[in-house]
This record gives sequence, structure tokens and C-alpha cells, in this order.
Amino acid sequence: MKQVEVAVIGTGWCGGIRAETLSKSALVDKLHICEIRPDRLEEVRKLTNPATATLDYQDIVRNPDISVVYICTTPEGTHYPIARDCLKAGKHVLLEKPIAMEFWEADELIKIARDNGLKFTIGYSQRFNPKIAYAKKKIADGTLGRVVNIMVSRHLSRNLGKKIASRVRLSPAAMESTHDLDFVFWMLEPANPVRVYSQGAYGYMKDINGSYDTMWTTVTMDNGVLVVIGGGWNLPPSYPNFCATWIEITGTEGALFLDDTHRDKWLNTVDEGTRFPMSTMPGEQVDHVFAGQMGPETIHFLECVLRDRPVMVPPEHARMVMECYRAADLSAEIGEPVDLPLSNRSLALLADMTEANKRNAE
Repeated sequence: MKQVEVAVIGTGWCGGIRAETLSKSALVDKLHICEIRPDRLEEVRKLTNPATATLDYQDIVRNPDISVVYICTTPEGTHYPIARDCLKAGKHVLLEKPIAMEFWEADELIKIARDNGLKFTIGYSQRFNPKIAYAKKKIADGTLGRVVNIMVSRHLSRNLGKKIASRVRLSPAAMESTHDLDFVFWMLEPANPVRVYSQGAYGYMKDINGSYDTMWTTVTMDNGVLVVIGGGWNLPPSYPNFCATWIEITGTEGALFLDDTHRDKWLNTVDEGTRFPMSTMPGEQVDHVFAGQMGPETIHFLECVLRDRPVMVPPEHARMVMECYRAADLSAEIGEPVDLPLSNRSLALLADMTEANKRNAE
């Protein structure tokens, strides 16, 4: 059996899941981990028994035996420099979303990977959700007829939202609806988005990072399909890492409704009352089985490298998703629809927004 040496850079929540998954895979010869927090590094080291554990990601970059790297670092601004260094060192890379903070960063990463014949993908794990895969199948086989519209509502608990918002000034569209934009565009291929209109509402999160509590975004596709996506992170904190998602797909010959809230698993205790203990994303290890999407996604990328297969999420697609959620940010700010691809005027307005956000954060 062909095996490779792999590394995980950043072993927090998602990185810890990926490291544990890889430590159990027969496709992995040796596992290497990197984490800047010594206590967390030791915790994951005990869990995964890696060949090496380091505080400096350059140790991973300089190791010629490591051919596959999973980058799971926060804050999200670290994605570009670490991914750039790994790709330049000739390593295949799975990078957690977002692909980058700036368009030029995304473009450079895509170019480096393409020029060097490397596998490069972004961690949009919802493509490994069986419900999402089923929806794509029903669209592809014509069961629903011609798709007319798709609606997605995804909202997080505020304890998780606060954790995300405290480390980066990105909107609900960029951090949550990004998953939905990805899989909806995947379902509707080869159609492309051409216009975005978005509105946001302030509430709990405004004093934390200046963000909207929720954003609702309407995307018009070039084949006329209307996509409406709502994303937020202000549900009550009674749900641990809870993500409530509802999906409606309507076509000329039928409709499909997907409840992805995991309300089918209730835990009721005297001390804590009713809980929904199993998150819809990214999932978790439950004894011998992984309940969720991130485990299968992690192994799939490894198989793509070993068998030279196309990755599930091409980086060019992730770049298109990035352009769409940035258009949503701009639309919510100026109160107007924004056409895609982004014009020079729109790019200039986005640059002004970014600078204003930096000044407000100081």
C-alpha cells in the first residue's frame, strides 16, 4: 500500500480533528504536527503520537519527506503566507477556508500550485455532507426538473460566533455563508453567479467585532436561478457548537427540503437540561466512527494525492466563492446590487472598506 508523510499545521478545533483522523489512516506513513501553543501541541501529541511535533511551521516546510500538508491556522490572515511557503516547497496543500484575505493572495497561491503541478484545495467540508451530496444528485438526474431557486438558512450559536468573531473581522457571509455559496454553486454547475444583493442586521455581535448578527444574500445565476442564503451567529448559547441549517430547493418538477440541524439527537440531563450535543459541522470523532464531514474530507484529499485524482474543491472555485461573499459585504455596505465579476469600482470600494475596518479596529 502506498503511503505518504503528512503534516497538520495548526491543531486547534479543525486541525485537531484532521490530525486525529490522519493518525488512524493506513495511508499515512508518518504524521507531523505544528501548533504555536505548547499546551495544545502536547495535548494533540499525546492523542496522535506523531513522528515530530513542533512550534515552528518552517520545520514542516523544510522537511523534504513531508509531501502533504493540511493548514488549519487562525487567525485567517496566516493562511496565505503559510500556504505560499508550503506550495513553494513542493507540498500538496489542503487549506481551511477562506482561501485568502485578498484576491491577489488567492491568485498567487493558485498560480504556484498550477505551475508546480501540485494538488491544492480549500476545506469546504459540506460537500461531504450526505444530504448535500443527495441534493446534487437529484438536481443532476433531473428529478426536480429545471431548478428555479435555492434557499439556505445557516445560523450558529453565539458562543461559537463570538469565538470566531473575536479573532478576525470577517462577516457572516465570509465565515458562514461561504460554505453554502460553495455547495450551491457546485450543485448548479456550470452556471455562474452574475449579481449579488445583500443586507445585514446588527445585534449581539456589533459590540464584539462590529459585525452584523445576520446577513441575507440574494445571488442571481447566469441561467436565471435565484439563490437566497442567510447566515448568522447569534443563536442562544445553550447549544454547544450548534449550527442550524435548513435548505429548500425548488424546481419545475419537484422540490427538496433538507433539515440539517441534528435535532434528532437530544441529550437531557438534570444538570444541563436539554442539549443538542452533536454539531452539524465540522463533526466529531465518536469512538470508532467519525460523525460528520471533516473526517471523510481529510482522507479524500490524501487519496487525491496518492491516486492523482482531481480535488473535490478546485481553488479557482474557492476564489469565485470569495468574490461572491466580498460582493455581499460591499452590497450590504452601499445598499445596492453588485455585479460579478467585480468591476474596478467595486474593487476600489472594497479596498476603502478594508482600510476603514482596520482603522476602526485600532
